[in-house]
Amino acid sequence: MSQFDVTVIGSGPGGYVAAIRAAQLGFKTAIIEKYSTLGGTCLNVGCIPSKALLDSSEHFENAKHNFAGHGIIINEPQADIARMIERKNEVVKQNTDGINYLMNKNKITVFEGLGSFESATQIKVTKNDGSSETIESKYTIIATGSKPSSLPFISIDKERVITSTEALNLKEIPKHLVVIGGGVIGLELGSVYLRLGAQVTVVEFMDKIIPGMDGALSKELTKVLKKQGMKFMLSTAVSAVERNGDTVKVTAKDKKGEEVTVEGDYCLVSVGRRPYTDGLALEKAGVELDERGRVKTNDHLQTNVANIYAIGDVIKGAMLAHKAEEEGVLVAEILAGQKPHINYNLIPGVVYTWPEVAGVGKTEEQLKEEGVAYKVGSFPMRALGRSRASGDVDGLVKIIADEKTDEVLGMHIIGARAADLIAEGVIAMEFRASAEDIARSSHAHPTYAEAIKEAALDATGKRPIHM
Repeated sequence: MSQFDVTVIGSGPGGYVAAIRAAQLGFKTAIIEKYSTLGGTCLNVGCIPSKALLDSSEHFENAKHNFAGHGIIINEPQADIARMIERKNEVVKQNTDGINYLMNKNKITVFEGLGSFESATQIKVTKNDGSSETIESKYTIIATGSKPSSLPFISIDKERVITSTEALNLKEIPKHLVVIGGGVIGLELGSVYLRLGAQVTVVEFMDKIIPGMDGALSKELTKVLKKQGMKFMLSTAVSAVERNGDTVKVTAKDKKGEEVTVEGDYCLVSVGRRPYTDGLALEKAGVELDERGRVKTNDHLQTNVANIYAIGDVIKGAMLAHKAEEEGVLVAEILAGQKPHINYNLIPGVVYTWPEVAGVGKTEEQLKEEGVAYKVGSFPMRALGRSRASGDVDGLVKIIADEKTDEVLGMHIIGARAADLIAEGVIAMEFRASAEDIARSSHAHPTYAEAIKEAALDATGKRPIHM
């Protein structure tokens, strides 16, 4: 029986990062993956492929609507969805091949098959051909991630009623894509097909989209996406989804309690994700789940079984790849006797629409609920020279600081490259910077990042320079 110091079940961002860090720290490490490619949901059917399609559709959108304004005259562009999907697959392969390289480089043993517990220290790997082998591991890290959720009355047929996985591989551009759910995944994939010419209608139960983010971002993104042509049915509860041939009818009740319907040729069900523990045989190891099907862990991400840990989407907290990565590193370093930490308040959230949306720290709504005295500074992107030069004038930066100490409590951005800009907020808050610290830091001109400096000036009570 092969023996390892650390075995990771699942090779997504949390799993493969945990394995690499464990190997770097001198542990004999194995990783188990049920699918034929490493990388988990993120690299195969999530973060990476969706960004590839977002970038392709953005190029098409610019060619169709924005090039002429830059003095670039071309014939009417055509969207080749087959080539876009092919390119997306090429990007995915480059990334998954990269993970294979990292496994070899770090001398990590890779097992392809379904990993399931035989006991707290023994794991059976069942391969696709039905054969199996059992390995022994001193420590095990569960990193099996999540799968798309649905609603009890919706039948996902993976043809017309689809999840995000199928939305990444459509063979045609929908005429009318109905998206159930106004969260990150629904808005990103809805944006892809909106740019390519589809009519897109988002049906959302809450009274706003991206409900977990700061209200200012939700309001601004709604305005921008409406301008782009996306339609919204907010405060609307879906009650039925029926397919008839190539038509899907969604029935719902609006905020007045009246029945409404919307029909499309595709319906994307994007109502969140669920922790994935199927086939793990956790009961044989004695590992407990909570009421929501998540693996229960303590502050060190240790389960109720001392040598078994869990990270990422399969435990409590935000279902984000970078959160899982940080947790993978944390567990490996704890096993090595180190004392790492994660400040979960400083895990940023990002929506890769255009403009991008990003936030970190407390939202204004959270601070109101907690009774914290705060002050707010904001600055519109359209006041920046860089934004006017590129034509990306939609959006704003919002900085929330403690009313007395001026410590930055939250940063929220909608605008060009917000996904990258938010790192400034993470670093500032990690070092407990004040709004004045940011305001007095030189920002290159002309850049989008200048909006952060200007918003910080506003938060300190000083007047922004460029507004």
